[in-house]
Amino acid sequence: MPRLKSLEKSQASPQSQQMMGELESKKMLLNIFRGMANSPVVLDAYLKFSGALREGKLDAKTREAIALAVAQSNNSAYCLAAHTALGKNAGLDDAAIRDARLGKSADKKMHAAVVLARQLVASRGTVSESDVTAAKAAGLDDGEIAEVVANVVVNVFTNYFNNLNQTEVDFPKVSVNIG
Repeated sequence: MPRLKSLEKSQASPQSQQMMGELESKKMLLNIFRGMANSPVVLDAYLKFSGALREGKLDAKTREAIALAVAQSNNSAYCLAAHTALGKNAGLDDAAIRDARLGKSADKKMHAAVVLARQLVASRGTVSESDVTAAKAAGLDDGEIAEVVANVVVNVFTNYFNNLNQTEVDFPKVSVNIG
């Protein structure tokens, strides 16, 4: 049971109603957004931040792999379910999804991105010089490293939001335990 109101569009503020309408038109009015809509600035901030990251250097597969690695690190059932589905839509197969959750990948650059993402979460952003050097040696440039950080941050935000809210999962559920 969510801790915050899961708003219908008609219950939201005019600002949230507008954003919810746009999400609804894309068939993306998910439970996370119904909770975020309690504060139009929170919903707006998330939509703008995540939207900007879609325009970056990291491809959808890598962004989803990072999301999976971060969600696993934070035991976010909602985000694991969401990014398993979104990862499949982006072209990750079951093995790549499992690997991302474990902080690895068969792809050299994606591996560097998920390793760095998990290091950022574990160290609260205080990674070592050797961590950055390893990411660069695997082919990530400075812009891509900056985007890994940004993708970690936006995913920590949604993980924490959903963990606090106990958002009802509206994707096929996955276990937080990797079997």
